[in-house]
Amino acid sequence: MTLRMYAEHKKIPLEHVSVTLRHNKIHAEDCADCQATTGKVDRIEREIDIVGDLDQSTRHRLLEIADKCPVHKTLHSPVKINTVLTERL
Repeated sequence: MTLRMYAEHKKIPLEHVSVTLRHNKIHAEDCADCQATTGKVDRIEREIDIVGDLDQSTRHRLLEIADKCPVHKTLHSPVKINTVLTERL
């Protein structure tokens, strides 16, 4: 959605964009660039398919914009989840 909005705003001829995600857990010691050193860490692999008459510079810029989307930022920041139990009468 972020890429689509950016492309429309900048009048980039983006015809189609799709994102495929794969999630798994890996051992921290198998991850050279992870902060954790023990246990398991979540790994998300992202494939972005961009269709349109776009040069390499524009494709690179769209990849940069993808890293600025709110979901990407949330996944890269510390997350605290507060849970409360509610009851219906």
